[in-house]
Amino acid sequence: MDHSERREHQRHLPTTEAAVTALRAVAAEHGREVEVTHDIGADLTSRRSAAGFGVTTDPDGSLPHEAYAEFGGVPRVSVRLYPDDDALITVEGVEFHDVPRDDVPAFLHSVFGGLAHVRARRFPPTSSLVVPLPGDRTYREHLAAYLLTPWLSSRIQ
Repeated sequence: MDHSERREHQRHLPTTEAAVTALRAVAAEHGREVEVTHDIGADLTSRRSAAGFGVTTDPDGSLPHEAYAEFGGVPRVSVRLYPDDDALITVEGVEFHDVPRDDVPAFLHSVFGGLAHVRARRFPPTSSLVVPLPGDRTYREHLAAYLLTPWLSSRIQ
């Protein structure tokens, strides 16, 4: 399935559980194992540390749900899905903050499908991990030279 077909099939992921289901589908499509842990309740989710002891719901009565997924294989990839419709995706130690939850499946398809690459410049010496998405969108994060793992080094363009 190419990116244009994925864009047509991309759907809104309204809940953390819907996003987890999408992550499992991406893992299956790319032959990867995925381990998911769930944190449910304001007292357990990472962005609700001010909730207080024993408080499980948000002020509006909702029960926040956060999930952490770790994918097997190389590259090492993990995803933390926040209740606020965004995610933190880590690829080989490189963190992509505030990725909209709806972009997570396309992001993972790009990484697992071999489209993600490292763009390196000689002067000034910099490098970035670039993850292209459908619709000419990209995510880019700066890399320090000491962070170059074997997988990242193999992706230099």
